[in-house]
Amino acid sequence: MGKKVTVVGAGFYGSTTAQRLAEYDVFETVVLTDIIDGKPEGLALDMNQSRPIEGFETEVVGVTTGTDGSGYEKIAGSDIVVITAGLPRKPGMSRMDLLETNAKIVRGVSEQVARHAPDAVVIVVSNPLDEMTALAQIATGFPKNQVLGQAGMLDTARFSNFVAETLAVPVGTVKTLTLGSHGDTMVPVPSQCTVNGKPLSELLPADKIDELVVRTRNGGAEVVALLKTGSAYYAPSAAAARMARAVAEDSGTVLPVCAWVDGEYGISGVYLGVEAEIGAGGVKRVVETDLTESERAALSEAAEAVRAKQGDIANL
Repeated sequence: MGKKVTVVGAGFYGSTTAQRLAEYDVFETVVLTDIIDGKPEGLALDMNQSRPIEGFETEVVGVTTGTDGSGYEKIAGSDIVVITAGLPRKPGMSRMDLLETNAKIVRGVSEQVARHAPDAVVIVVSNPLDEMTALAQIATGFPKNQVLGQAGMLDTARFSNFVAETLAVPVGTVKTLTLGSHGDTMVPVPSQCTVNGKPLSELLPADKIDELVVRTRNGGAEVVALLKTGSAYYAPSAAAARMARAVAEDSGTVLPVCAWVDGEYGISGVYLGVEAEIGAGGVKRVVETDLTESERAALSEAAEAVRAKQGDIANL
């Protein structure tokens, strides 16, 4: 114990992430912050009252923060900071539509994190994900391995769930992988997808796999269109919380995340969805997976698309 994790933003995503982190019972403290006066304190009070029922000791601390940086002193000493702050999508919006609004918010938060929790591993979940992860690294000035983004775990979870439903098999028997960006240039890796160890290509025709890939790529938009007043948070928060746990426990678990790529797959100098070993300090190393030529080409294409957009964010 003794570990401290902060979740910035007490919307559905942030509050659910904080709840999951508290229920793991591996942290001493979970700090939940928001700019809406009293909201994080109220949620923290409610979560703490669930402790006798769920049987965890982690204490949840809520703190209202001001744009002037007030309140952020409560995050001091955090081992991990999960940044969920920013606006969610509305129906018909792309993740990129959020770029300018969320860039201002993420930059402001990142500067406060650098000031009060300079040793924290930062996990970014604000959209557009790849760009906001790059921006958080620039704004904090942290080493690149200390800042990562949550995307691939969510995308692979969606893909695995769709495969399991289509084949009517337990989700635990399905292994999938997606790389690239969280959005239009997502690169599913069918060659690495198996069900009970059998290649997915032997169980489903190519056109059906393509259909599931498209549904995965649009997985967030599908939820947004149904909800009408917000975006997904149960699956995304599960992914962010698992990443934070891997850091806290220094587990070395290999997870698909948005990480700084410098030479792997012949790609350099960009935040991109790849598999990486996660532990204390953040990304220990990027793991290169065997890809087919077409998958590798798609990954390079995704890297260039993301690079072009990340080039613009330094000025936002």
